[in-house]
Amino acid sequence: MKTIFTHIKGDRAIWAIVAVLAILSFMPVYSASTNLVYVVGNGSTTGHLIKHIALLIMGFGILYGVHKIPYRYFSGGSVLMLPIVILLLIFTLAQGTTIGGANASRWIRIPFVGVGFQTSTLAALVLLVYVARYLAKNKEKEIVFRESLIQLWLPVGIILVLILPANFSTTAILFLMIVLLTFIGGYPLKYIANVIGMGIVALGLFILVVKAFPDLMPNRVTTWEKRITGFFSEKQVENYQVEKAKIAIATGGVTGKGPGKSVQKNFLPQSSSDFIYAIIVEEYGLVGALLVIFIYFLLLFRIIISARKATTIFATLLVIGVGLPIVFQAIINMAVAVNLFPVTGQTLPLISSGGTSIWMTCFALGMILSVSASKNETEESILDDNPLDILHETI
Repeated sequence: MKTIFTHIKGDRAIWAIVAVLAILSFMPVYSASTNLVYVVGNGSTTGHLIKHIALLIMGFGILYGVHKIPYRYFSGGSVLMLPIVILLLIFTLAQGTTIGGANASRWIRIPFVGVGFQTSTLAALVLLVYVARYLAKNKEKEIVFRESLIQLWLPVGIILVLILPANFSTTAILFLMIVLLTFIGGYPLKYIANVIGMGIVALGLFILVVKAFPDLMPNRVTTWEKRITGFFSEKQVENYQVEKAKIAIATGGVTGKGPGKSVQKNFLPQSSSDFIYAIIVEEYGLVGALLVIFIYFLLLFRIIISARKATTIFATLLVIGVGLPIVFQAIINMAVAVNLFPVTGQTLPLISSGGTSIWMTCFALGMILSVSASKNETEESILDDNPLDILHETI
């Protein structure tokens, strides 16, 4: 056991939290996957559990590998990865999977593995690191808005525009996280207000274009409208998934029905991913619900501590930039399940089944652990790194 601990660095509490979340996910995923087996007719419950465990093991492999990389490489690496993720997003829009006849081009199929990869999650991670790099480089300088439009907001705008057609919720969350990160990073408030205004105008134009030319992106804006109006309108027929989730939560009680005894998992279409929290509440009750919330807030607490202990501005912004979205995504997923928020399609990090979400969460946590393991970095040694030099070192 001692030998294992000598190989892992960084905040041990984060390692423990990740392990606990992974272990806690086994029973809910196994139980909730009965919907896929008996209703959809896809595989077996044991098969889905084994697949989930395999994806988690791969995730832990990513976590371990990334936490061993000195975090200064992530600074220049984000510059190198930007054009790659832009190309991946364009390819995804052109070739992505369509689900149920609706334009939901979010995934590309990984050859030979048979797993779908959601490119927007990788793009979000790269973009947040890039924003952290920009803010750290310009922390002591007077920022000129016109220059920052090209250096900072042009890459942000391109990536958000490419994610938006297929995934509004991810676009909105990513934009909010970037605005929050720029605020924490000392970007002038008047410029942030300008950017928010430009973002609202851009979204309005996008909706007008889609409304004017409905064949360009069928069903997307209509889907957003239905979800938002359905949430706020008392007269409209309640969303089927939300209705079943509320029944699951209402019947859970204090201690729940017990592991594997959920009834609503047989009727809830996304029971093992988007609505897994509802199944957890039904089977483990208020106790299970509060335990999951507590673990995510404990993770938030450790992320804040890692950010405060960081020795450079870039490290602090990196930890905040890639760490807060994990907890924010968890809060949104749980809020949707209890009908406090419109349906978004966001998974519960490290608990919901799904490869890309697990891998990118582990990648982000690996970067945080890399920061918490590093003690001797200076601002100059990180931000003066030429991305091409990093590429040369890596090769």
